[in-house]
Amino acid sequence: MKKYLLDLTVTENRRLNAHYVWLKLTAAQPLPPMRPGQFAQLRVDGSPATFLRRPISIHYVDRERNEVWFLIQLVGEGTKHLGAARPGDVINTILPLGNGFTLPDKPSSKTLLVGGGAGIAPMLYLGSVLAASGCRPAFLLGARTAGDLLQLDCFAAYGSLYTTTEDGSHGERGFVTAHSILQHTSFDRIYACGPKPMMQAVAACAKQRRTACEVSLENMMACGVGACLCCVEHTVKGHVCVCKEGPVFDINQLLWPL
Repeated sequence: MKKYLLDLTVTENRRLNAHYVWLKLTAAQPLPPMRPGQFAQLRVDGSPATFLRRPISIHYVDRERNEVWFLIQLVGEGTKHLGAARPGDVINTILPLGNGFTLPDKPSSKTLLVGGGAGIAPMLYLGSVLAASGCRPAFLLGARTAGDLLQLDCFAAYGSLYTTTEDGSHGERGFVTAHSILQHTSFDRIYACGPKPMMQAVAACAKQRRTACEVSLENMMACGVGACLCCVEHTVKGHVCVCKEGPVFDINQLLWPL
């Protein structure tokens, strides 16, 4: 897909908890086509300690308001600076980047979208696109505590919602891979994004059941276009750049211990 270099204007920046902000951006012209699973590179201005853009998953695209949303985890100087943006601020952005999720051929397909931590970000846009095609997805979201589960009402608008927390404060206790829906319900396709051990466990479960499964990798990225080689992943095709060949991969492409 064609890439665009755009000056986007902040319309809203909402602090969700101590670690995440919900950033909404708009453009003077209609936003370009974007697929679920793709990402953007956001430039960080005014931070002398930040030289590289920050890769952020496309969280949602609101065509009526001409907005693109980003769920930003505040982990370093760059993301914390983005998290301090105010309405009216301009953020230079390159999008859309990478390859997105493969959508099912049949709207009636039973799909499960699994997100852990910041990995819930691409699942909202994916769920909305699936719902618009006539498919009602199931969301399985995991976090450490109830306070770490974000935007549950947004996800529930597009499908059935299931949660796990490590302390049992919301949903079932434990990791997402131990949730009863994953253990006792069959699906035609599973999508996952989150910590690598979580995705590997979901992929192993999908492979055991011969269920199609795609995962969105979160390797460390710098350039976002496959030039710097810092996000390399070893696959059946050899070493590839996640930012260019991914971030979404079929699990059969990955050399994971499944």
